Formats: sequence, C-alpha cells, structure tokens
Amino acid sequence: MEHSGVRSEPQSFAGTVGQFNDNPRGGTGGPGSSISESVARGKEAIGTAAAEAMNSAGSDLQSLRTDLNSLKDTLAKFMSQAGSEAAKSAREVTSNVAGQVGSVASDLADKGAEMASAASDRAKSFGSELENMARRNPIGALAGAVVIGVLIGLMGRRS
Repeated sequence: MEHSGVRSEPQSFAGTVGQFNDNPRGGTGGPGSSISESVARGKEAIGTAAAEAMNSAGSDLQSLRTDLNSLKDTLAKFMSQAGSEAAKSAREVTSNVAGQVGSVASDLADKGAEMASAASDRAKSFGSELENMARRNPIGALAGAVVIGVLIGLMGRRS
C-alpha cells in the first residue's frame, strides 16, 4: 500500500510489523532509519504547516485590525456629520420659529398701535364734539356737568 511516496511492506509476525522504505526503486535501508526519517519529515511538514497557519492567522488578524480601525474612523465621521446636521437643523428651526414669533409680535404691536391711534382719534373727536355742544348750548353743558358731578359724588359715598 502506498501513501505519498512511502511504501509499506508486510513482514512476518516474528519481525517488525511493517517497514517504511524511502527509496521508491526498491532499495532497502535499515528499518530504524526509514521510520525515523519519515517521522522527521512528518515533524517538518507539521512544523511548516503550523508556521504557514500562524503567518496566515497573523496576516488575517492584522487585516481584521485594519478593518476595525477603518470602521471606527467611518463611524466617527458619520457621528460627527450627524451631529453637525442635527445642530444645523436645530438652528434653522430656531431661526424659523424666532422669525415667525417676531413677525406675529410685530403684527400684534402694529394692530395695538392702530387701535390706540383709533381710540385717541375718537377721544379727540368726542372731546371736540363736547366742546362744540358746550359753545352752542352753554346752559345745557353746565346742567350736564352738575348732574355728572352729583353722580360721581354719590358713587364716592357708597364705596
């Protein structure tokens, strides 16, 4: 039976169970040297495979570290951009709300000023109307003033 260049030949039960022969042409060496050479080659092959596996694992580990660092940097950039966008949106909303509140307050102030102006105009026109009535009918104006004075006096006593 052959396995990767090593041939095993059965022996009698009285001798060695099997002999490994390194020479494919049929040459024979001592049974101890053939086995020890096979074991040495096996150890060397295992050592080489282990070294290659460690090198491969080391390069994979380094690649994983590089990828994780890249992911960390990308995530930091994303969080920074998201934060700046959120702050920008908040500033815009605040600016819009402040503008709208300012506009409404300005409108209310304008309407209040208009109402005050209208009330002032009406008071002036009412005062000028009373003045005209007093000039046309001075006795009626005096009588009206006395009546109003009496009413104010009565209200002052009750309270």
